[in-house]
Amino acid sequence: MFAIIQTGGKQYKVNEGDFIFVEKLGAEEGAEYVFDQVLAVSNDNGFVTGAPYVSGASVTAKVVRNGKAKKIYVMKYKAKKNEKKKIGHRQPYTKVQIEKIVVG
Repeated sequence: MFAIIQTGGKQYKVNEGDFIFVEKLGAEEGAEYVFDQVLAVSNDNGFVTGAPYVSGASVTAKVVRNGKAKKIYVMKYKAKKNEKKKIGHRQPYTKVQIEKIVVG
């Protein structure tokens, strides 16, 4: 059984027990989070797609940790102007473990 969920402007294919890294959620570590934007679900009865979401379907997950990804560096440079700028960025994320997929 798997589901395709949407969160943070991205889509994820998840199974029960999976660990995924998503855009930062407003939830504390150890809390439960419910993804209600389920685009598709596949189970023993077949494959169900939504228009745009499957009605009554949800995915429950447990927040494992909140953190920041590795730092990336971006250089801005303007030729012939003697201008350059080095900028660093760390993207925040939330690591969640998928616990239950419910089809309504």
